[in-house]
Amino acid sequence: MLPTTASKGRGAARSAPPLFGPYLRRIVKWQQMDIEYTFWQMVHLCTSPKVVYQHTKYHKQTKNQWARDDPAFVVILILFLVFATSAYCAAYGESPSHAALTITSVVLVHFLFAGIVLATLCWFLTNSYLREEPNSHVVEQRVEWLYAFDVHCNSFFPAFVILYVLQYFLSPLLVAHGFFPALLSNLLFVVAISYYHYLNFLGYDVLPFLDRTTFFLYPIGLVIILSPLMILIGFNPTRYFLSLYFR
Repeated sequence: MLPTTASKGRGAARSAPPLFGPYLRRIVKWQQMDIEYTFWQMVHLCTSPKVVYQHTKYHKQTKNQWARDDPAFVVILILFLVFATSAYCAAYGESPSHAALTITSVVLVHFLFAGIVLATLCWFLTNSYLREEPNSHVVEQRVEWLYAFDVHCNSFFPAFVILYVLQYFLSPLLVAHGFFPALLSNLLFVVAISYYHYLNFLGYDVLPFLDRTTFFLYPIGLVIILSPLMILIGFNPTRYFLSLYFR
């Protein structure tokens, strides 16, 4: 096999088919979504996340792209967010109009807008600073923006389970005043945020053309340093974030 030059790699990148067209078209076609595989991914992201990213390698070998071509994960995660936020609105007795506004805010701002911003930031950082210098005999590779968004969605799901589902059932205890509710609330947030960044690290560490991906683990150290201070001053993140939406 003749060696492929970097210039050919760039040409191949330019001629690659767009990812967004088929991805967006499949959003409205439930019969084309692999729901069973999506639930399998969600379960293993909470239990064995490395297995999920091992399958990402297989996807690259078979589909020649790192990003998912199936929007089922995003669609189902949005549905979960709608159901979870509706449960909070019902528990705290908000009006239907306020509930609709809260659900829209959570889906569009907390998940989609924040995810787009974070994915774009990681996409820019990885392509600009973390890529290995391309060899003249190797096709130049870049992180796909849609893959960066996939990594965010993967990392977001376990945080959703902790901060939307588990916190919902513990909220009668967590919203109380006192040291123990603040301690438990901070522990939940520390675990959720740390696991988010750990999965973020796994998502980029699996890409063979990236270097120094341990950069994505640095926020965990900051969270661990700040959490004792938050506990000592009595800051309760559950009370704070619920107060932003509910009386």
